[in-house]
Amino acid sequence: MNQALELPGVSNAWTMPIKARIDMLSTGIRTPVGLKISGADLGVIEAIGTEIEAVLPSVRGTRNVFAERTGGGFFLDIEWNRDELARYGLSIDEAQAVVQNAIGGENVTTTVEGRERYPVNVRYMRDFRSDFDALGRVLVSASGGQRQIPLGQLAKIKVASGPAMVRNEDGLLTGYVFVDVAGRDLSSYVDEADRLIRQKVKMPVGYVALWSGQYEAMARVRERLTYVIPLTLFLVLLLLYLNTRSVVRTAIVLLAVPFSAIGAVWYLYLLGYNMSIAVWVGLIALLGVDAETGVFMLLYLELSYEQAKKDGRLRSLAELQEAIVHGAAKRLRPKFMTVATTFLGFFPIMWATGTGSDVWKRIAAPMIGGVFTSFLLELIVYPAVFEIWKWHFEVKPTAGGGQPPEHREAEGATRSIWSRST
Repeated sequence: MNQALELPGVSNAWTMPIKARIDMLSTGIRTPVGLKISGADLGVIEAIGTEIEAVLPSVRGTRNVFAERTGGGFFLDIEWNRDELARYGLSIDEAQAVVQNAIGGENVTTTVEGRERYPVNVRYMRDFRSDFDALGRVLVSASGGQRQIPLGQLAKIKVASGPAMVRNEDGLLTGYVFVDVAGRDLSSYVDEADRLIRQKVKMPVGYVALWSGQYEAMARVRERLTYVIPLTLFLVLLLLYLNTRSVVRTAIVLLAVPFSAIGAVWYLYLLGYNMSIAVWVGLIALLGVDAETGVFMLLYLELSYEQAKKDGRLRSLAELQEAIVHGAAKRLRPKFMTVATTFLGFFPIMWATGTGSDVWKRIAAPMIGGVFTSFLLELIVYPAVFEIWKWHFEVKPTAGGGQPPEHREAEGATRSIWSRST
């Protein structure tokens, strides 16, 4: 569509209609990201916007840039000669009423045609108002309608340029630069574009350019996430420690976080999704799911270990490995069921096309990829880490270094004979 609608003098900006309306009402910017240039002179603001419009296309991800021409409006100015108006006994209001009615037009009635309503506007025909000479011959009534004075005799008519619309924000005149971004996340784009503007665009004293649009909302959420994410991690750590009563067990459970992050990042990369608020929400939700599955995995390993210890089957490394494999195998079915239910719940979202599907896809994507890799790596890495911990810190010191029982008995007999001979 963008290629088909490349028209000279026209800049395209592609977005969702409702989304564009919400962004425009909340920030004033109709594109995903934009700049607000504020200052005291509209001419300087327009010049700064034009410079930025020439610089930004070199930034990767820029599809279209358009700087508002704040001074690009053309107006018909009528400067009244007050001495002439006083000569004919006319007031400014009476003269302005003629201009409004004869040139601008006035709705005098409304026609009713079934369910349709049409206003009837009365004004001079186009031939009598299409050029300066015709406008100068527009008649102004004076002396109660007894005299008709040409407009050109009472006023000076000229064309002037000026702002089509005056924007005012925070007490300063403001102009907008609309930027359409494609194939890149807004955060990294704004960072790179801001550095380039600071290098190549000289900002006069008293003028400032601020980024707005969706980026403004992202900046607020990013500031909030700087508190939410550490708080979430702290609460997860606290709950895990209260559950396990062990720093080592808590650390082992948290190994699920990098395991799941691998799949989440790769799945986002394969789908072409950029980092966004919805993706962060999905990652935070994934953190809770990973902590839950990690606790269950550790629980089954601990139960198998304690049972083997109770039965006296932890006399060597081989017996410890057998107990760990037994516990991990018992965890396979519930782990598979957890992954299957997650996939069954989230995959339909990835195929959805209705309203809100774009947001839900970005929430579900990190959870699908993260649960898949955590399913594999928890079954493979968790038992190995658990074995290293239990063997070096609990089993080995009490099992004579992992030697078979007959070796330990022979070693003990040798030591006793050597003691008697001594």
